Parts: sequence; structure tokens; C-alpha cells
Amino acid sequence: MESRLWSAAEFERQVLDIRPRVAVFDCDGTLWSGDAGYGFMVWSLEQGLVSRSTSDWIDTRHRAYRAGSVDEVTICGEMVQIYAGLREQELKDAAARYFNQFIRPRYFAEVISLIEKLRSAGVELWAVSSTNRWVIEEGVRDFGIGPDRILAAEVRVMNGLITHDLVAVPTDEGKAVALRNAGLPNPDAVFGNSIHDLAMLDLARNPFPVNPSPALVEAANARGWGYFAPTGADAAEAAVDGEGPLL
Repeated sequence: MESRLWSAAEFERQVLDIRPRVAVFDCDGTLWSGDAGYGFMVWSLEQGLVSRSTSDWIDTRHRAYRAGSVDEVTICGEMVQIYAGLREQELKDAAARYFNQFIRPRYFAEVISLIEKLRSAGVELWAVSSTNRWVIEEGVRDFGIGPDRILAAEVRVMNGLITHDLVAVPTDEGKAVALRNAGLPNPDAVFGNSIHDLAMLDLARNPFPVNPSPALVEAANARGWGYFAPTGADAAEAAVDGEGPLL
């Protein structure tokens, strides 16, 4: 069965008509265009936040990931672990600078409008992402999502210092596990854009693919789901797809 592409009005109506109590959003590619996690990593390396040897190492690791020899969970964890030894406040400040300059202009207007309506209706909003928590916290604050409702890639912080110890890396099945552990085994509505969101979309009473990747469109077709393509998403995604950072 081929999925139906919803117009903006249809998409909004589909969501509001179910009167969700809980709505869960992926972030990169769903709330805004592009991969803010990778973009922040590249930018932070250029800013000299980590040593040259660490910069060279993660660059080699990410190339191996793109070649298929390092898996998604591993690389997402390593992209957070490279900041071990730094003060967390330094990363929060860096995330704010990066996000304000490069990501806020990429918000999807139709998704912002929908979230405003959901917030007005008292819907409980959550964010789930494999991007580091510092970037995600900075971004979803604009959407009224607080730190206690963020499930993102993170490491342990001790006495204000970032450690190497992973706390969570929510991607693929890990996103579904994170939601279950948070007491959300079947959220009313889940929004995601990539195949790495499929496990949590499958949990949802009402799944909503947004700006879906080809692999997610294929999965949506198999499940009979509709989907929504925000205005300008194709051009914006093409501009940041592949190896280049969001700069």
C-alpha cells in the first residue's frame, strides 16, 4: 500500500483530531532540517574544543561509520564521549552558540505551528534524539520541552566535568527502550523522519512520519501510514546531506 502525502492542513488535522495526551518528537530532520548532532561535532572540532588527536580520531571513526564499519549506536555514543574532561558549562555555552547561528533558522514552520497548538491544548511533549543532550536541550527549549522530558545521547557528568561514561544513546530500538523506561510504552503520537525512528513510531498509537527518508517512506508504505513533507524540507536537506556539516 502506498503512503499518502498529507498537505499541511491535513497533517495538522490528523494530529489534532486524535486529541493526544502525550506527543513524542524526534529532533534532527523532524523539528528542523539536517543533522545538528553531526554539525555541532564538526563545528566544535573547528573551534578547538577537543585536542587534535581526538579530532583526528573521531573524524576517522565517522568516516568508518559512513562506510558501514561502525554502527549507529557506537558512533552516536562516541560523538558525545569525545568531550570527556571538559566542563559541562563550556559545552552548554558552545551548544547555544552553534544552535542559535546554524539551526534556529532551519525550524520547520508547520511543525512549530502544530506544537504551539498542542502546547495550548495541554499536551505533554517529549523529545527523543541520538544527538547530544546539550544541543537538544538548547533547541527544544524553544518548543516548551524541559530537560525532564528529553531523552538524548549523554554521558555522566561529575562535579561539573564531562566523563567518558555513557548514560544513554537513544537510536533505533534504543529510542523505543528509552520511551518504555520513561513510562511511555505506547505514546498517543510519535513524530520521526528516519529509519532510526521506526522502532518508536511502531510503539505509537498514531505514528506521524515527518520529512521521511526514503527508507522510512518504504516502511510507511508497508504499514499504510501517511506522512508529511514540510515546506522547503527537500532543498534544505539536500544542502546539508552527506559529509558536510550544518555550517
